[in-house]
Amino acid sequence: MKLGLQIWIGVISLIPLLFSVMGVINGAAYFMPDGGYPAALDNQLRYLSAIYLLVTLLLWWTIPSIEKHGTVLAFICAVIFLGGLARLLSHMTIGPGQPEQFAGMILELSAPALLIWQRLVARKAAAA
Repeated sequence: MKLGLQIWIGVISLIPLLFSVMGVINGAAYFMPDGGYPAALDNQLRYLSAIYLLVTLLLWWTIPSIEKHGTVLAFICAVIFLGGLARLLSHMTIGPGQPEQFAGMILELSAPALLIWQRLVARKAAAA
């Protein structure tokens, strides 16, 4: 159970890593390669992408002793879940984004499931 959670977190942590690197390098040009976007939008996207890298690093930090890092994982999952809610708001008010953004939203909204899994791992480790 613990190894499965560690592997799952390791694999899904590659998603924010990929998108943070792409966001920092490409900025808004990733979505609008022909330009036409305000500099402020590009600036904000690159900034948020760099912060997204922190999510990856924090997830990696929890992996070795995942049973002991419930609080940190709860904060990470809360932020990810809130991001999913923000995407859902955008989806409902502005319209659908790209398919990978919709997939990201589904993953983000399911982040609380990781907390349940982590709590089970922690409970099992405490009982041992």
